[in-house]
Amino acid sequence: MFLENKELDKTVPIPLYFQLKELIVEEIKSGEFEVDSLIPTEKELSEQFDISRTTVRQAITELVQEGWLYRVKSKGTFIARQKIRQDFLTRLETFYEQMNRIGMSPSTQVLDFRETKADLEVSENLDIPEGSKVFYLLRRRDGDGDPVVIVETYLPYDKCSFIAGNDYEKMSLYDSLDVDPDTKITSAKRFVEAAAASSEDAKILNTKKGSPILLIHTVGFNRDQIPLEYSIARYRGDVSGFQINVQIEN
Repeated sequence: MFLENKELDKTVPIPLYFQLKELIVEEIKSGEFEVDSLIPTEKELSEQFDISRTTVRQAITELVQEGWLYRVKSKGTFIARQKIRQDFLTRLETFYEQMNRIGMSPSTQVLDFRETKADLEVSENLDIPEGSKVFYLLRRRDGDGDPVVIVETYLPYDKCSFIAGNDYEKMSLYDSLDVDPDTKITSAKRFVEAAAASSEDAKILNTKKGSPILLIHTVGFNRDQIPLEYSIARYRGDVSGFQINVQIEN
């Protein structure tokens, strides 16, 4: 039973709605109840804890806004899939390092790896002539076995020809580039925008066409600020969230 044997402490100055929020979050984090499980109604929670429905509604509303719960009209309130909270936007590290650091098991599937010619978009981002020979690498990256992101990566062939024989289901692209100081990625710029999943995105990421996608364009530079990587990542919006820490300078 959801929140069985849980109680609110009405003798302390902590708001009751906040205490209820904390209890619900603890229950979700326990893993005892599956994603999409129905939780008790506002009326049932009000009676269970002997508090007003207004108090319950405030707790539930904030948990919906924070992504812990979701509502379905005429059906009730359900436990939401928790997003992977990443700081990829502010760190220069591999997907494997990111996933391991937040306690998830990463894996990669290479969907395509070939030589091709740079179109206008790729040539502008890699600062090479249009039509130049480039590597094209398409990967799906998973966390705990669930699809998280599709990544398309372009690299200039003349500077990165040595990467051709590597297995990028087992090896990090950044690690392979690190073997040469001239191709080691030392900085990057990123541009983020919202998008809707295409039919192909939906198929690869096991989501629905039109569902939210976080589209992240990355240009990676070597120590001399020469662009060596242009990547387009499509993150599932329903499982991915990005944390950015901002500090005000005095």
